[in-house]
Amino acid sequence: MSLSLGSGPLGRSPAGAFNFDLDDAAPAHRIYFADFLPRVRAVIDGRTVLDTTRGKLLYESGIHPRFYAPVEDFEAEVLARTDHSTHCPFKGDASYWSVSAGGTSHDNAVWAYESPIAEASWLDGYASLYPDKADEWWVEDEQVRVLRDPFHRIDVLPSSRRVTVTLGDDVIVDTDRAVLLFETGLRTVAYVPRADVRAAIEPAERETFCPYKGEARYWTVAGVEEAAWSYEYPRPECTGIAGLLAFDATKANVTIG
Repeated sequence: MSLSLGSGPLGRSPAGAFNFDLDDAAPAHRIYFADFLPRVRAVIDGRTVLDTTRGKLLYESGIHPRFYAPVEDFEAEVLARTDHSTHCPFKGDASYWSVSAGGTSHDNAVWAYESPIAEASWLDGYASLYPDKADEWWVEDEQVRVLRDPFHRIDVLPSSRRVTVTLGDDVIVDTDRAVLLFETGLRTVAYVPRADVRAAIEPAERETFCPYKGEARYWTVAGVEEAAWSYEYPRPECTGIAGLLAFDATKANVTIG
């Protein structure tokens, strides 16, 4: 979730209220270009092809944020202009460059709007690299899989509200020791101590990754495959949920009092 996805203010179904009529006062497709303050580097086959402290995130309705940087912050020697072009009705015509580094070549990996339409004139001078074309992305000195959206917030709070979890006809959790995780644009998720689960817990094979919380592993509970997940070693801002279990709402009935 972010400014531009789901129920965000630039999304297609904003959850909040405005002091103007959004349908009349603003286009259905909304764009926002905002500073991304940390240093960002992209590495391909051992060569740094982008190194910038002047990055931007482009938010568009219904689209994940895209990272842009000044064209001059790309390594000019690795870029080769191509004949490829695309058109966006909200930004204009995009030009493309291939990237060759360390013996690896990626066609049309970088694009820029060299003559953007007036409504997106601030894109002039900026270019973007497809995230999956780089072998490594670094934010300051942390290697990341995905750049984290600064408008995406997580709060982890201990709560005495009663949380119950039912699998089939059986209540397998009834606790007042849950930790609640509030995340931008998503439902509230209760994480509960394993000691409060009245059923067998066995590891499942599935693992997933969240750029905001970390690596998640899944658990079979009371014979229900992948009924729950946990973050054994979450990111620092989520240490409060370390080792606790959250239940899949499509497989269990979770009630937060």
